[in-house]
Amino acid sequence: MAATIDTSNAVQATKKKHLGIPEAIFVEDVDSFMKKPGNETADSALRKLDEQHQKYKYMELNLSQKKLRLKSQIPQISQTLEILRHMQKKKDTKTPMDTHFLLADNVYCKASVPPTDKVCLWLGANVMLEYDIDEAQALLEKNLSTASRNCETLEDDLDFLRDQFTTTEVNMARVYNWDVKRRSKENLLKSAEKS
Repeated sequence: MAATIDTSNAVQATKKKHLGIPEAIFVEDVDSFMKKPGNETADSALRKLDEQHQKYKYMELNLSQKKLRLKSQIPQISQTLEILRHMQKKKDTKTPMDTHFLLADNVYCKASVPPTDKVCLWLGANVMLEYDIDEAQALLEKNLSTASRNCETLEDDLDFLRDQFTTTEVNMARVYNWDVKRRSKENLLKSAEKS
C-alpha cells in the first residue's frame, strides 16, 4: 500500500513539475483509438496528432528562447557580482579604482571610481535603483540562484517535451501504419471479390 502511495505521489509531482505541458498518451491499441469520437478517419486522427505535435514544437521554441535568455543573464549577473565583490574590498581604501565601462556595444570609456558604499543596478524596463553594496550583492546572489534554478527547470521541461515529441511521432506512425494495413486488406477483399 505504501509503495502505491509513493508511486502516485511521484506521478503527481511529475505532472505538477511540467504544469502547462500536456502529456502525450501512447496509443497502444490503434483499433480502439480509432473508434473514439473525432477519429472517424485516419486523416482526421493524423490531423489531430499533427496539431498536437505542432503545439509541442511551439512550446519548445518558447522554452528554448527562455533558456537562451537565462543563459545570457547568468554570466552577466556573475560578472556584476564579481565587480561588486571587488568594490567591496576597495571601499575602505582611499585610492580610486581605475576601470573601463561599457558605453555602447564595443565602446568603452575609462573612468576613475572613488571608493563608495553605494551602487546603482539596472533592474530592467529602464529602471535603475541605488543600493548599498551589501544589499546589491544579496539581491544579485538571489537573482543568480533563481536564474540557475529556472534554467535547470527549463532543461527538465525541454526533456519532457522531447519525450512528448517522440510519443506523438510514434502515435502518428502507428495510426498511419494501421491505415495502410486497413487499405491493403480492403484492396485484397476487392480483388478477391472480382476474381
